[in-house]
Amino acid sequence: MTHPARAGRLQAPGWRFASRRRWDPGDIPLTSVRAGEEVGNAGAGSGGRVIEFSGRDGNHLAADVAGAPGDPPVVLLHGGGQTRHSWGTTLGALAGRGWRAYAVDLRGHGESEWAADGDYTLDAFAGDVLAVAHALGTPPALVGASLGGIASLAAIGEHPDEEVARALVLVDVAPRMEEQGRMRIGAFMAEHMNDGFASLDDVADAIQAYNPHRPRPTDLGGLAKNLRHGDDGRWYWHWDPAFIGGRLGGTDETRASLVDPVRLKQAALGLTLPTLLVRGRVSDLLSEEGAQELLQLVPHAQMVDVAGAGHMVAGDRNDLFNDAVVTFLETVHG
Repeated sequence: MTHPARAGRLQAPGWRFASRRRWDPGDIPLTSVRAGEEVGNAGAGSGGRVIEFSGRDGNHLAADVAGAPGDPPVVLLHGGGQTRHSWGTTLGALAGRGWRAYAVDLRGHGESEWAADGDYTLDAFAGDVLAVAHALGTPPALVGASLGGIASLAAIGEHPDEEVARALVLVDVAPRMEEQGRMRIGAFMAEHMNDGFASLDDVADAIQAYNPHRPRPTDLGGLAKNLRHGDDGRWYWHWDPAFIGGRLGGTDETRASLVDPVRLKQAALGLTLPTLLVRGRVSDLLSEEGAQELLQLVPHAQMVDVAGAGHMVAGDRNDLFNDAVVTFLETVHG
């Protein structure tokens, strides 16, 4: 089969496929989607509803869902320290192109349940991905950013005898991640982890300082979705501090254990499904060398390089990100 990229269909201003290879997506039979328990309305602009999934340990995972129930499922899994609201308009864009789209809060993040035992290991996150995929009744496409990406990579690559997913999109993540970028994002997450912020303006200032190439947030109300308003009136990140402290309370104990290059390389070698890597061109976590290493581990994978985007690709250039992901998934589904 001739890949559609060779006919020029996968080109758009601002992003480019850096690798054009062939794949055979196969025919995956679609059954009716079984979602979690509906619990209320989704956030503004999502066009969907809020449901709950059960994770590996029976832990509650909150998710927005949009799209027709009979459409093939796609699951969005955010990065560490983010929430399901970090995808911008992606949920609605996928629903509008014929997908039943789910944006899930990872364990300990957003409105999902905190792990009672403080288990925020890669095994736990990957186990939750497996639980969500199994609950849908048909293999979904998985779109994972950073932590959501490595959890999806482990869930798929370490279970070669299971049809966990029909396609995988890794967003600015690979087995090889740059240590300097990891340290910088870890310091950003830890800086106000315990004392929080006095105001949403302070949050906006902190985000601008960390991510200077992105315009300062103007919708401060939108920031509130990623924060908890404490009884003391201060604003705190909407994730469990044990995600960083871990069971033993050590500095960055849990996050440091998540990126195991040897384990992730082995998982990547197990990938046989259609795979896309979306890299932010100015990312300080995933270098060009790290991206090329993934393409060597997964020879059938494709890569999209998004101009003007850093590690938070979906947030930095949501329009270009949506175009790239929708185009790739259309080749899988079509």
